Amino acid sequence: MDSNTIPSTQLGAGTDCLRGQALAALAAAAWPEKMAAVRTIADSATLDRAREFAAPAGLPGRPPRPELVAPGLVKHRSMATQEGRAALLHALAHIEFNAVNLALDIIWRFAGMPEAFYRDWLRVAREEAYHFDLLRQRLAVLGFSYGDFPAHNGLWDMAERTRGDLLARLALVPRTLEARGLDASPMIRNKLAGAGDAESAAIVDIILRDEIGHVAIGNHWFKLLCAQAGQEPVACYAELAQRYDAPRLRGPFNLEARRAAGFDDDELAALQAG
Repeated sequence: MDSNTIPSTQLGAGTDCLRGQALAALAAAAWPEKMAAVRTIADSATLDRAREFAAPAGLPGRPPRPELVAPGLVKHRSMATQEGRAALLHALAHIEFNAVNLALDIIWRFAGMPEAFYRDWLRVAREEAYHFDLLRQRLAVLGFSYGDFPAHNGLWDMAERTRGDLLARLALVPRTLEARGLDASPMIRNKLAGAGDAESAAIVDIILRDEIGHVAIGNHWFKLLCAQAGQEPVACYAELAQRYDAPRLRGPFNLEARRAAGFDDDELAALQAG
C-alpha cells in the first residue's frame, strides 16, 4: 500500500475530499443516509484526483430490504392493479438506487482522471438520487415503500466484474446496462399511462430525459479513452462485451434517444446487427 492509499479502517481520513465523500456515501447502508450523503457532497471539496483508496468491506452499503433474488424470480404483475403498478415502480426505484451507487463508485474507484470526469459523475449521482426520491414518494402515495418487493442486483454485478478496468466499466455499465433503460422507457411509460397512472408516467418521462444525459457522459468518456489508447470504439466495445460476458442486447431500440446520448451510426448499426 503506497502513501496515497487510505485503508478501509481509516475511511474518515479521506472524507475531506470529494472522492472520499463519494466513497462514504457509497458505504452508507440506510437509503435515507445514502441519499442525504449524496446531497451533502460539497462542490467546493478538493478532488484529490491522484489518491488511491482501499475498498472497505461490504460495498455498496445497502439496507436489509429489498430481498435480492435472481432476475428470473422477480415477478411481473398486472398493470391493472395498484400493487402491480407499485411493483413496477419499485423495480425502477431499485435500478435508480443501484445507479446512485454506480456513480459514486466510479468517482472514488478510478484515480487520475480529469476534474471534469468526477464532476460529471457527481452530477449523475445527484440526478439518480432525485429519481429515486421521485419513485419512492410515488410508491408512498400508492401505499408501498422501497423494500416491499424483491429485486435483483444485475447492475451491481457488472460493476463488480469491471472494478479493475475503467474502459470496461464505461462500456458495459452506462453504455450497455443503463442504455437499456433508454429502450425500455417508452414501453414502461405507455404501460403506466394506459393503466391511468399519469403521475407515474410523468416520472418515467423525467428519468428518460436525464438518463439520455447520463448515457452521453458514459459515451463521452469511453470514446475519449478509446482515442487515447488508439482503439476503434465499435471493435473495442465488442471485445469488452465478450471478455466480461455482457448481456446480448435485443431490440426494439430507442434509436432517437440513443442518438441523443451520443451513439453514432456505426455503433447503432452494430447494435442492430446483433
